[in-house]
Amino acid sequence: MQHAVWWHVYPLGFTGAEKTPGDMAAGGDPAVAQPVQHRLPHLADWLDYLVEMGASGLALGPVFASESHGYDTTDYYRIDPRLGDDADFDELIRAARARGIRVLLDGVFNHTGRSFAPFMEALEKGPAAETAGWFHLDWPDGWKPGTEPQYGDFEGHHHLVALNHGEPAVADFVADVMKHWLRRGADGWRLDAAYAVPSEFWARVLTEVRAEFPEAYFVGEYIHGDYPAEVRAGKLDAVTQYELWKAVWSSLSDANFYELAAALERHNTFLDSFVPLTFVGNHDVTRIASRLAPSGRLAQAVVLLLTLPGTPAIYYGDEQGYRGIKEERAGGDDDIRPLFPATPDGLSDVGAPLYRLHRELIGLRRRHAWVHAARTRVHSLSNEQIVYEVYDAGNSLFVALNASAAAGHIPVPAAARDVLAGEGGLDVPGRQLSLPGGGWAVLGTAAG
Repeated sequence: MQHAVWWHVYPLGFTGAEKTPGDMAAGGDPAVAQPVQHRLPHLADWLDYLVEMGASGLALGPVFASESHGYDTTDYYRIDPRLGDDADFDELIRAARARGIRVLLDGVFNHTGRSFAPFMEALEKGPAAETAGWFHLDWPDGWKPGTEPQYGDFEGHHHLVALNHGEPAVADFVADVMKHWLRRGADGWRLDAAYAVPSEFWARVLTEVRAEFPEAYFVGEYIHGDYPAEVRAGKLDAVTQYELWKAVWSSLSDANFYELAAALERHNTFLDSFVPLTFVGNHDVTRIASRLAPSGRLAQAVVLLLTLPGTPAIYYGDEQGYRGIKEERAGGDDDIRPLFPATPDGLSDVGAPLYRLHRELIGLRRRHAWVHAARTRVHSLSNEQIVYEVYDAGNSLFVALNASAAAGHIPVPAAARDVLAGEGGLDVPGRQLSLPGGGWAVLGTAAG
């Protein structure tokens, strides 16, 4: 993981799949047999682009059969027919392996779609169904076939049926699903809505899975809470670093680096026990370009992502400056989960400078792989300017950001001797770095 840089893709959007499987059938009738659409090869055609950017991993959104957006899974052992079949998945894994690319799958194990077979069995057979204990069901007195019970759901979304994580059969099922796809070549799992699942459930499941796959990687989706405690209790490798994500875009948007400095202190405490998954965009949030491009500080967000400790993930399109606004409504995620061109040749030239910046900074990070689990300390701080050091026992990098529209001079430590990237002019005797408005620089030591 020290060398991992993920390219995060939402496959249903990336490949232009129908919004629901029923859209594939005649007249939109979900009861009609759904033809398989072989769209995963579209994703395979982008693997060279991933490598050329400098990434080493493909983090996939949901690829299993579902009712709509992928987070309402109906069959965990079947590739969504809108994307393809087992043969398409196997070929994607083979093509990734040939390029040294690791593949992370998205596991939605907190809840399922209503068409999930064990749930349908419980509705049909009632309290006596073998799978009735898989869910939180409130049966009416004198239940009769055809009468639907009340059931637990995910955060009020009634089409998402919450699993009962206290049921041993559910833990056995989830462990078996994980092992099935790891056997087919996946390298790990992102655990969706992990914060809504008891930590003891993850601990039980991951202990079993790691007995067969000790090197698999497991990252939980946690938005808030005690990250280190959750990692320890759930036996996870990492969690999603939403605190740092918020501090990055908010500090740059508001020109308030004090918020970032406070977040870096917290980030250091997390690094004492695990290395978080870091990001400035994903499938659930407004695009970073939509937040920051008007301010002219978009490049600085990329600098922060790729110079701070953590395992960085780049959401597809962010490296090209794609924009999109998340809205709290039905279909409100569509704008941030777009179709990608058939090949990289179909990309607009408008995004080329930002893509080149990603390549440059990923290259810098690869030459300083120790950054992954390093620590940070702030040397100079004001609302609009910051200089921080990334360091471990024997290495240091210094990063300077100027959020002001005006050029400025920023004091830097004496150890900062060479400008490795960016547009700063360094006066070594005076220990001053000159930066243009909205500018940035990464500096190394003389020995480095």
